[in-house]
Amino acid sequence: MNDPKKKSEALIIYLILASMFIAALVVSNLIFQKFFSWNPFGWFNFELSVGILPYPITFLITDVISEIYGKKKANEVVVAGIFASFFSMGIVLIANYTSAIPGSPINNELFTKVFGLSPIAVLASMLAYLFAQFIDIRIYHFWKRKTAGKHLWLRNNFSTFSSQFIDTFTVILLLCSFEVLPWSLFGTLLLSGFLFKVLIALFDTPILYLAVFMFRKRFGLKIGEEISLVST
Repeated sequence: MNDPKKKSEALIIYLILASMFIAALVVSNLIFQKFFSWNPFGWFNFELSVGILPYPITFLITDVISEIYGKKKANEVVVAGIFASFFSMGIVLIANYTSAIPGSPINNELFTKVFGLSPIAVLASMLAYLFAQFIDIRIYHFWKRKTAGKHLWLRNNFSTFSSQFIDTFTVILLLCSFEVLPWSLFGTLLLSGFLFKVLIALFDTPILYLAVFMFRKRFGLKIGEEISLVST
């Protein structure tokens, strides 16, 4: 793609996707302390943290970036997400150590209860995220090479299923090991979290197909072809 205007457009879309990825990741770390249950059609009772709601979006976005912009750009977004998460957590911790004035709508106790994040919980989440995202991207591109850019559904779901299990298992294992969560919840949270993410991955496959179709049509890409944002 040598058209400067289209390359500029592709760069803007990449930055929008990256910003959505980072926003979803940061929000998931801010709201993870609230838990809820969900029983779709009475089939299975999910017990989940609300932090899981924006999390699958990050894997969909990295799959789109992997498919259209390549492995390197997907990894760059993951690294940026790590820095953004720790930076945002640092701001929250500093805010938590400030003292609220008497007339503040939110007092110290309430702010600490909602935003006084456990450093261990944040570290566990970030470690799990880091492993899962890089594994997701690696598996995605493995299947992309094996299928010569065809069978998008295969690499989308295989990479997501594997990485989401690693993510769910790692974060719950660390949280239980450091007694942030009781071991009695390990099995329930692992099963609920993984099944929920698998369900979302199946639902987001048509979205990925639509996004890839629109990119290929807009930028005239062939199957397996990627957009290079590097000026030549």
